[in-house]
Amino acid sequence: MMKHKPVLIDAVMNAIGNIDGANVIDATFGAGGYTRRFLDAGANVTAFDRDPTVIPDAIGIKEQFGSRFNFIAKTFSHMAELNEKYDAIVFDLGISSMQIDSPERGFSFRFDSPLDMRMSSDGPTICDMFCEWSVADITKILRDFGDVKPAVAIARAIKDAMPQTTFELRDLIHNPRDVAPTFQALRIALNDEMGELNRALAAVPNLLKPGGRCICVTFHSIEDRIVKNLFRVWTSVAGDPRIPVAAAAGFELLPTKKPDAHELAQNPRARSAHMRGVIKLC
Repeated sequence: MMKHKPVLIDAVMNAIGNIDGANVIDATFGAGGYTRRFLDAGANVTAFDRDPTVIPDAIGIKEQFGSRFNFIAKTFSHMAELNEKYDAIVFDLGISSMQIDSPERGFSFRFDSPLDMRMSSDGPTICDMFCEWSVADITKILRDFGDVKPAVAIARAIKDAMPQTTFELRDLIHNPRDVAPTFQALRIALNDEMGELNRALAAVPNLLKPGGRCICVTFHSIEDRIVKNLFRVWTSVAGDPRIPVAAAAGFELLPTKKPDAHELAQNPRARSAHMRGVIKLC
């Protein structure tokens, strides 16, 4: 059963149009909300997710839809390894509600829990990286991914205290307004979220069929800027020497959408969401 209605799902469905019989990539499976809507609309779906906790949901969908659904338990940049062509590729970016609401994941300072912050079950935790990163490294992370003004002071406090729990990290930060951006920046860096996004988007032009659509729902200003700027490059004049060869086929922009008042009333976490999309012309 779907745990919640995915953000901007109706706008996404309108943007990709009729997908009965189409091949679609759901780059960010999560709880499976987008995937279920695509399958219900008649599409064949290949979904990606690095989070092992979503596998039971993927198994349930596989049992219901059979060969029309394929789940790949990897980061979405691995779509570059696919050999087929697709009618639509959809990204619902950022952290999911179920990850935020799981205390053991260490994403949220609402719960006193061990600092982990991994989107997968592999690799170092954020505590491990506190040992590896220097004060300069942490300062850059806080500035680049959280726009944290007292980045140097917080970085020094982290290296001095080496916090092991979410509350220990939270209590190192004197201004409450800097807590959420600090947690966000550390999570983004640990999981290489922007690197993943850049690598996946670079694969999109070669994966889409002519007339295929790429749709991105963003929640963070940095990921939104990456998407917006790249889409502008793709929709620039074909043949312009400044335009990368990968985008030479040309794209057309779709209208940007934001959640309406009704959706925001149902889900306040959608307030920063933007939906951006392009159509591959040929």
